[in-house]
Parts: sequence; C-alpha cells; structure tokens
Amino acid sequence: MMVGYAAKANNSLRSLHADRMKVIFDCSVPFLFAHGGMQVQIEQTQLALEKVGVAVEPLRWWDGKQEGNILHYFGRISLGIIELAHRKGLKVVNNDLLGGAGARPAWRLKLQRLFKRAAEPLLPPYITTALNWTSHRQADACIALTAREAHLLNYLFRVPLDRIHVVPNGVEEVFLESSPAKRGEWLVCTATIIELKQVLKLAQVAVQAKTPLWIIGRPHLETDEYAGRFRDFARQHASLIRYEGPVAGRQQLADIYRQARGFILLSKWESLSLSALEASACECPLLLSDLPWARKFFKDKATYCPANKSIEATAPVLRDFYDKAPLLPLPPKPLSWVDVARQLKDVYLSVMKSTAGG
Repeated sequence: MMVGYAAKANNSLRSLHADRMKVIFDCSVPFLFAHGGMQVQIEQTQLALEKVGVAVEPLRWWDGKQEGNILHYFGRISLGIIELAHRKGLKVVNNDLLGGAGARPAWRLKLQRLFKRAAEPLLPPYITTALNWTSHRQADACIALTAREAHLLNYLFRVPLDRIHVVPNGVEEVFLESSPAKRGEWLVCTATIIELKQVLKLAQVAVQAKTPLWIIGRPHLETDEYAGRFRDFARQHASLIRYEGPVAGRQQLADIYRQARGFILLSKWESLSLSALEASACECPLLLSDLPWARKFFKDKATYCPANKSIEATAPVLRDFYDKAPLLPLPPKPLSWVDVARQLKDVYLSVMKSTAGG
C-alpha cells in the first residue's frame, strides 16, 4: 500500500509540474548573425517540446513581465545570468557545446584541468566570473549531447554527475521515414562553408582521389574569403565537385542522402553533427573525422579519417571509402526530435521537483 501511495504521489507531482511548466529558451549566438546546427537544434527542440506538452518561449529581452519556470540556455551561459535567473525563481538548464574541447588530445585536456584547478582559487573573482569557469557548476542541470561531453563537464568543470544529463540531438521525421532508393555515384557533404568544416580541403582531396563529391551548404557571409576560394576551386573542377549552394526542402535533402553513395564530414571538431545524424537516418554510409564524439556515438558503424592529415594522405582513405561504400554496415538510427523532447521533459521535471523539495 505504501508503494502504491508513493507512486500516486509522484505521478500527481509530475502532472502538477507538467501543467504549470514553462521553459524559456535563450542562446549565445543570435540566428541573425550565424546560421547552422545550433539554430536547427533550438528550433526543432522547441517544436518537439510543444508536441509533448511543454510550453516554450524564446527569451523576450525587452519584456520585463515575461514569466517562466526554467531558463534553458544553449551555449556557455554566464554566471551573472544564472544568478539573475535564480533571483527570479527560475531554474537554469545549460546546453553548452564542447566540441572544441572534445577534439583536444588527452594531454592537453589534462594540462587544461590542472591549470584551471590551480588558478581558480588564486585569481580574483571578477576574472573567474568573466571566464565563466564556474557557470556550469552553478546551473541546476547541464545537458551533454554525447558521453564525451558529459565526461568533460565533470573532468574540466567539476559539474556533479547527478546534474549531468546526456540528451543527443534528434532528426526530423522526413529523414527517419525516408524510403530506400538506388545509390548513385556521388558522395555528399552537407556543411556550412567555413574553414572549421574543411570543405575546401575535402574538395581538394576528392579531386586528388578522383571521387565525385556534392557539397551542400552556404557560408555565413557570401563575401567570406574562404568561401570564395572554395567556390573558385569547385568551378575549376566541376566534373568532380558539384556545388549549387544549400538545398531548400528537407524532403529533397532526405532524397539526396538516400541516393548518395556515402556521406563525408571531415570537420576539425563537432559536438554531435546534425548532418551526420540526418545521413545516418537515411542509411547512408559515413566517413567522419576520427574524433572522440564520432567514435563514441557511431562506434564501428562508420569509417574514420584523421582530420589533420594532408591532402595527399587523405586521398587514399577517401578512395577506399568510395570503393567499399556499398558493402559497409549501415549506421545506427538516431532519435527523433520528439524522443529528444521526452528526455528533456524528464530533465525539466527533475529540476522542478528539486524546487519542491522532492
């Protein structure tokens, strides 16, 4: 009887919290200034949360009367914002992307950890506050996209394990429900045209390896010098490098993944690539940078290549992937955004339950 009573009490608390829960979204980089994976992540997460009954609003910085229960911040949140949110009675969930740190070798991470722990008690508070070294620890919960990022939150920033929640990105239903199609000759890469993604190097590798490559995406700025060099190279090698900018429709992109011979992403670092997940949902063989995030998530269901190899050293890897792609194992199916939203809802409820002393 006591067990049944406790279960009913917990369910009642869960329903009460769900009914009155409102989440406010904020992020470190406004969409106006840079498009990319974070924008897709935020927009799709909001849509999916609303489908599972969670009210979500973007932070209205001009509205002093806006109300909510949880501030969900995407990016590195400042300690000052956390303190102000707590004064207003909001719990804080931080969804920082640690792809850069996640790509560093173990010895560099160890040095970073030792330096932070030695310097933190010695530096004046205004310096550590400006560096946001302690903001992760002050948040009520931290979201990690991968087990690698969860480890870094604890290892580098000393976030208690019970406040770290691994919730990956999802993909839209259009990719998960796409139909199999005959594979063509083109490899495909979907990425923003910036140096971080190494699209120019990838195009040069493809020419060296004589493998046809279709690159889909756009630069942050059309006048960017790196993007200009990439476009010039693509025009000079149009027989092997296909570049027409971004693809407008999500169904069209799903069809491209289904018909591609394989998917490639050789970026210098990532948190959890949305384009790789979309390709994975469409059962497209993957060639990824040999980085911990990819190894942890895709394990032996992808092919890997060091991101820092020369063009000459990378070309044979690409050629081998191209030749073997039809026989490679299928990558794992990712979660849908609704699946992700359900996990986030549980995180929100646990944070709100702690408010009630549950």
